[in-house]
Amino acid sequence: MTHSRFDRSLLHDSSVPAGTTVHDIGLLLLRLVVGLSMAGHGTMKLFGWFGGPGLTATGKGFSMAGYPAGDAMAVIAGLSETLGGLGLALGLLTPLAGAALTGVFINILDVRGFDAYFPPKGIELEVVLFASVIALTLTGPGRYAVDHYLPVLRASRPRYSVIALLVGAVVGFAVLLIRD
Repeated sequence: MTHSRFDRSLLHDSSVPAGTTVHDIGLLLLRLVVGLSMAGHGTMKLFGWFGGPGLTATGKGFSMAGYPAGDAMAVIAGLSETLGGLGLALGLLTPLAGAALTGVFINILDVRGFDAYFPPKGIELEVVLFASVIALTLTGPGRYAVDHYLPVLRASRPRYSVIALLVGAVVGFAVLLIRD
């Protein structure tokens, strides 16, 4: 008896190789949700969009959190979130986008603290988003991404992904060192 692909469950069929259309659609969906969420968060800081505080209030928040030059830190964080999020959503220079967002999340988690995991003061959403960024950086963006058309990223993705995450972590922790 012959079965077509549509008769089998792709979730439990080990004969369906990674990189199938379903796999790539899943990566696209994850990239769009996580990337656009981060880009939106960055524009809240930079421009006050979506009811965000804008640069002045965000800069004051950074100063209150112990960062020197709060206004400059607000710009850096806003640009990292906006450009990293857009890069992730588009699948454009995905390792670099992952590095930018890794540095951001290391600082977010440190500022928020590790006192509680669940609401109201928990960090579970940040942890899920950070894990998603790391996973997308390591797996790559899939076929429905700009990176798919950049041969240098297609050929050496694992190396660039790991290096990018390490660079993002080092920069993120370096920024923490200047915080009071």
